[in-house]
Amino acid sequence: MVKAIIFDCDGVLVDTERDAHRVGFNRAFDQFGIDAEWSVELYAKLLLTAGGKERMRVYFDEFGWPEDKVSEYGGKDELIAALHKEKTRITSEIVAELPVRPGVLRLVDEAIAAGVRLGVCTTSNPKFIDAVLDLFGQERKAAFEFVHAGDVVSKKKPDPEIYDLATKSLGLSPADCVVIEDSRNGLLAATGAGYPTLITTSTYTMDEDFTEAAKVVPELGDEPNVKVTLADLGELTAKAA
Repeated sequence: MVKAIIFDCDGVLVDTERDAHRVGFNRAFDQFGIDAEWSVELYAKLLLTAGGKERMRVYFDEFGWPEDKVSEYGGKDELIAALHKEKTRITSEIVAELPVRPGVLRLVDEAIAAGVRLGVCTTSNPKFIDAVLDLFGQERKAAFEFVHAGDVVSKKKPDPEIYDLATKSLGLSPADCVVIEDSRNGLLAATGAGYPTLITTSTYTMDEDFTEAAKVVPELGDEPNVKVTLADLGELTAKAA
């Protein structure tokens, strides 16, 4: 039997990358008077870098920094931090209008009923993941024992540090748990920490390499098209053991 489920956020709980994060970055750039707009195609490439602040740095390093804004905010790090704070505020408002991905609430309910522990490991800002979990309702949200988010670790996915932290939080063997991710970066982070990992592909990740995954599905699914049940996750832990 699976003892704990650890969810990634973006692309797993809500398909946020294209219609929340990308839009939030663009609106923040506009509000700061920065001539930058991330298209759907460009954002797909930028997603190869985990973390919003890191993503902006990669973009500006390649396409040029807005030097007037760098000077205004007292440095590159300060500008990135200010942009990211505004982007987080914007996306936290946008996410309230987005649907939870199919099957997520069903699986969370199955886990709660069976006494399976729940957690989240994400590179997203804590304020943003808080807004996402608000979509679950207070009872489900309260069932999550931990949310490791944002800069809680020094190295972001694909480094396994955030999942090593989850192991400490749970006090369980990773082989008794399942991680649900949607990207190769997330997969490498989870498997690097020893977790059997289920992939639910999302808008930007469906063509990525998931060779190391224990199972790959397009979604968790709701009735009548359920793709993954709590019993299925238990089978993944049995194989890992």
